[in-house]
Amino acid sequence: MNASWTKYLPKALRERIEGQQQLKKIIGTSGWLFSEKIIRILFGFTVGAWTARYLGPDRIGQLSYAASFVGLFAIISQLGLDSIVIRNIVHDPSDSNKTLGSTFILKLIGSVVVFGLIMITIYLLRPDDKATHLIVAITAIGTLFHAFSTIDLWFQSQVLARYAAWGRISAFLAITVVKVCLILLKAPVTAFAWAGVADVALGSIGLIIAYRAYGFKISSWSISWAMSVNLLRNSWPLLFSDLLIFIYMRIDKIMIGDMAGNTELGIYSIAAYITEILYFIPTIIAATLFPSIIEAKNQNEELFYSRLQRFYNLMAFAGYCIAVPVTVLAGWLIPFFFGASYSRAVPMLIGLVWVSTFIHFMIARSYFLTAMNWTRLHLIIDVIGCLLSVTLYYLLIPRYGGMGAVIASCIAYWFVTHGICFLYRPLFRTGVMMTKALLYPKFW
Repeated sequence: MNASWTKYLPKALRERIEGQQQLKKIIGTSGWLFSEKIIRILFGFTVGAWTARYLGPDRIGQLSYAASFVGLFAIISQLGLDSIVIRNIVHDPSDSNKTLGSTFILKLIGSVVVFGLIMITIYLLRPDDKATHLIVAITAIGTLFHAFSTIDLWFQSQVLARYAAWGRISAFLAITVVKVCLILLKAPVTAFAWAGVADVALGSIGLIIAYRAYGFKISSWSISWAMSVNLLRNSWPLLFSDLLIFIYMRIDKIMIGDMAGNTELGIYSIAAYITEILYFIPTIIAATLFPSIIEAKNQNEELFYSRLQRFYNLMAFAGYCIAVPVTVLAGWLIPFFFGASYSRAVPMLIGLVWVSTFIHFMIARSYFLTAMNWTRLHLIIDVIGCLLSVTLYYLLIPRYGGMGAVIASCIAYWFVTHGICFLYRPLFRTGVMMTKALLYPKFW
């Protein structure tokens, strides 16, 4: 671990990690990723709040609807490949160029197909809503850059972050300045949709530059159609799982927009936005720890489950560290930053931030199932979660609006993440591990 990071850690923690090389590498990598996300939070939250005040709940609802609608289809372009590709690179580094090239072409083809599906579907659903067509079309352009996320998979497999983080930070700060200019110029809502596309495009350029900074080139990648077929054969259950997860994580916004209107969606979106920007913590933890868990799986079962328990402990610890302060500050935070027109988002935020603890576990359990190669079980669980959440949204949103979505999410996420483990014997052990983590969360 870089000494520049350790000197800022408490003395007791420095002494505890001394000599633990794997933990040092994890913290060193996480430091760069956390720095990137902290910058995104500080600048993104401030400008996001300003944007929300400027556009108001109705237009924020329009943007949120377009992002959720496009995201529902865009997940298909990823083809469920990410964790499979990371696993394969860790297992066989010598074949990484072929793996990356095959993944890139698959994602590129998927992105083009998905763009067409998005435009056809939104026209069929809302044939007379030209404003929604335009915002969705602009937002969908961003999906065409998703193939470049392949580069980030290499960084994750190597537990590297420095140059990639700097590339993404540079792109993000440039777009943040653009958004400030749009507010000052009183730009229309479509301009903010274009800014979102530019963010994705510049982020992709940043990844390419970072990859070259490490001495590698995309031109070195090769395409193997046999490997492509093999990747799809292994990833298709994860594709459906990712799609189902996205449905029961984002369908709430689409259903609120259709069943309760853009204004209610705009208010709910602020609560969801604050919760979602904090998801970077479990995401970074999972991306950083996953290679070490795969390595442990290849060594022996005892080490594997020991690291898995630490994984769950850390996820629970992070969940509580987020939920408690947000609960205390929510009543002040939303009116102060976003304005009185969003005050009804306060109880929604408190509910969603506690739901996020189970989302942390869901992320960890997803990596566990991938490590065990239980992809079909992964799919079955996500089908159950999707059906349960959509049913609850359908029943509760018309009656309680955004708060109904919060209640539905709480029930669905707990059951599909924790409760279901005690109904299926192979998952019983991981359910017990989650329970231990909830009752006694630890940093490490």
